[in-house]
Amino acid sequence: MREENVKVIIWGLGSMGGGMARMLLKKQGIEIVGVIDGWDQLAGKSMYEVLDVEQGDKPEIKITHDSEKETVIKEGAADVVLLATDSYTAKAFDKMVFILENKINVITTAEQMAYPQAQEPELAEKLDKIAKENGVSVMGTGVNPGLIMDLLVLVMTGACEDIDHIVSRRVNSLSPFGRAVMEEQGVGLDPEEFDRLLEEDKLAGHVGFEESVGLIAKGIGWDLDEPVRTSMESIVSSVPRKAPYAEIEAGQVAGVNMLGWGKVDGEDKIEMIHPQQIEPEDEGTHTGDYVEITGVPDINLAINPEVPGGIGTIAMCVNSIPNIINAEPGLRTLLDLPIPTAMLGDVRKKIK
Repeated sequence: MREENVKVIIWGLGSMGGGMARMLLKKQGIEIVGVIDGWDQLAGKSMYEVLDVEQGDKPEIKITHDSEKETVIKEGAADVVLLATDSYTAKAFDKMVFILENKINVITTAEQMAYPQAQEPELAEKLDKIAKENGVSVMGTGVNPGLIMDLLVLVMTGACEDIDHIVSRRVNSLSPFGRAVMEEQGVGLDPEEFDRLLEEDKLAGHVGFEESVGLIAKGIGWDLDEPVRTSMESIVSSVPRKAPYAEIEAGQVAGVNMLGWGKVDGEDKIEMIHPQQIEPEDEGTHTGDYVEITGVPDINLAINPEVPGGIGTIAMCVNSIPNIINAEPGLRTLLDLPIPTAMLGDVRKKIK
């Protein structure tokens, strides 16, 4: 077993990064050695104070501003950086390159990084090259994409002789996520403003359909006829709702209903259905995750309620730490790595 603790740096101490820090502080054989965040108000503060957790006998960790990242991220400083700052490969690209060039592995929550080949093939190729040159690896993961609407689907196809059609449906709550996600979904907008921003392509909605469909198709050997098609419409609340990072009145947007299709041999063979909103139970919507495969045999999998998005993303990133450390250098996806499992016991036992 490895003697020294696994060392982790967290970049982005928002809702997801803060959750990762809390989870790591409970683990054996792993330690946080640095925290970086772009918010001026956090710079210089104690990580433990911001997280509102007891420091105990653990060494003090002061939060470093993005502008001084080089004082934390340097060769030999850590085994892995958990990057929780962006949804898009292009926006996270420079940060990932900086980390990789300092010979540290990267796990990012950026949804497009679950399979960047789908929408950013040139950046994916560059990341793969830089990672290999520096002997480290980079991957993106989370609950979705990264688990529910892709990895879970692929696992279930393992029981199939043939497949005609796949439906992946996730009905989930946005409430655990931070302000950035609320803005991407248009939560709190009036419906007219939502429609205007949607037409101007200023709302992201769910980021990841292209990646999930691409992963499923590649995993089972289907070639997509064309780019993944998506649509998005607002979910307007008829009652007031309050979540940790958003509060809305009746008549305002509570979330979005996202749909996606992957066409194979002239037919829509992969279908994505993903309504997501804050506090869905306030209007009687019950969350859940569903996989429906038409084939030999037919498969119907239902998880009620949903796998929670917040803790799910946090855990997927933290639990992927051994896999990315053990991985061959380069850009990695869930198709390249073992299925992540919970890290119980001493984390060092999982390191090769």
